[in-house]
Amino acid sequence: MAMAGTLKCVVVAVDGSDESMNALKWALDNVSVKSPEDGGSFVILHVQPPPSIAVGINPGSIPFGGPSLEVPAFTAAIEAHQKRVTDAIVNHALEIATQKNVNVKTQVIVGEPKEKICEVVDELHADLLVMGNRAFGRIKRMFLGSVSKYCSNYASCPVVIVKDEPAEALQAYGDQ
Repeated sequence: MAMAGTLKCVVVAVDGSDESMNALKWALDNVSVKSPEDGGSFVILHVQPPPSIAVGINPGSIPFGGPSLEVPAFTAAIEAHQKRVTDAIVNHALEIATQKNVNVKTQVIVGEPKEKICEVVDELHADLLVMGNRAFGRIKRMFLGSVSKYCSNYASCPVVIVKDEPAEALQAYGDQ
């Protein structure tokens, strides 16, 4: 890549999908950032949707028979579940980075994914955003719209959307 080593900050947005992990592998193989000493950073970003999005329904429509006390308990259960999902996603992404021997930072933020990705890219003054083309899954996309499409329109830096390729196709990008 002509721009190898000139980028200061690259953000890779990941969710639980194979597409996003393939995008991460592609980025680690193909994009080089300045060394940490020169202020370079590779940031793996995961946006955890708030419970209302995770449930995909308006919590008000859940027919609780009991006191309102049950609503926070319900939300807490979803939040605990989401934290486990988030931890698994971040750990998987870190394993990929370790295999590729690339030093990365991770950031987890809660909110509307497409907006939060653009916000973080802006805050970090990122030079490049990399994401899979089906980030955040088909069901959530019905509620959220296409995250990658939104980010390609509104992110403050260039966006690379890595198309869903079988893992074998990625070998061509320099896996030894």
